[in-house]
Amino acid sequence: MSRPNETPPVGFHPGELAVQQRAGVRAEATRLSGMLRPPDLHGGAAGFLAERTLAAITARDDSGRLWISPLTGPPGVLDVIAASTLRVHTAPAAADPLHGLPPGQPVGLLAIDFATRRRFRVNGTLTTADEDGLTLHVDQAYGNCPQYIQRRRLQPGPGAATEDGDGPPVRYATSLASDQARLIPAADTFFLGTTHPERGNDASHRGGPPGFVRVEGDSLWWPDYPGNNMFNSLGNLAVDSAAALLFADFATGHTVHLSGTAVLEWSPGGSDNDEGGTGRRVRFHIGSVVDGSGAPRHAPHPVRRPPHRKD
Repeated sequence: MSRPNETPPVGFHPGELAVQQRAGVRAEATRLSGMLRPPDLHGGAAGFLAERTLAAITARDDSGRLWISPLTGPPGVLDVIAASTLRVHTAPAAADPLHGLPPGQPVGLLAIDFATRRRFRVNGTLTTADEDGLTLHVDQAYGNCPQYIQRRRLQPGPGAATEDGDGPPVRYATSLASDQARLIPAADTFFLGTTHPERGNDASHRGGPPGFVRVEGDSLWWPDYPGNNMFNSLGNLAVDSAAALLFADFATGHTVHLSGTAVLEWSPGGSDNDEGGTGRRVRFHIGSVVDGSGAPRHAPHPVRRPPHRKD
């Protein structure tokens, strides 16, 4: 991962290229490689980020374990202060596995607006983490397509950095409790954190019909639906199996954080294992589980589900 005074690498890394090659979409992905140029957050990006009330951040805790956590607050909580600098006026809550996350590490951040089905990826280095929030030096920043984002309106949550930091301790487990095992298969949305030894951490979103994530003992799996063919997350997993998942109950604010490893599984197109119509699915093996309560809640509007594409 590049540091703020280094020139970040540009273009797809070998893991992304390998998945693109096997999927037969190298040409399509190449046309999108310009999105990976060094960013300028001014203009439309700054406006979009300034209006957001929810983001997810991928980082490592003090022990080096990878997690992905929610960041919530009123509009303005994500603040572009320079072309490649993002200030986040909040931080993971006291009972979150990333509370007090150490600076000087790579992070990935995904800002999302469910109401308009828009999302924006920010990858870079966490340069400061203090009582007022986080500062990111940004190496990559680009939008993603709206596919599989369930349209919903959420009430902004309070920013954790404005709290006194007191709260219940983080409670770790190595397997799912019964309520967690019920929440996950009912979810139509989760956030995925992955990592790469040179490119750093990444945060992304996955969506589908309720039940698209299956729980099988101490592992989960979900189909990989057609997307933009860049394969940022799957390319990272091809190089480093560390992964983190974040599930949220938007009715209660309850969250379930998972940290472990994941592997991309390939199957013949059209087989019984090819639910997504791509010949790909991801299997995640649970290492650690943490309960939380940092998700924003539904506003009084129904969830509107986008068409579910399999072709």
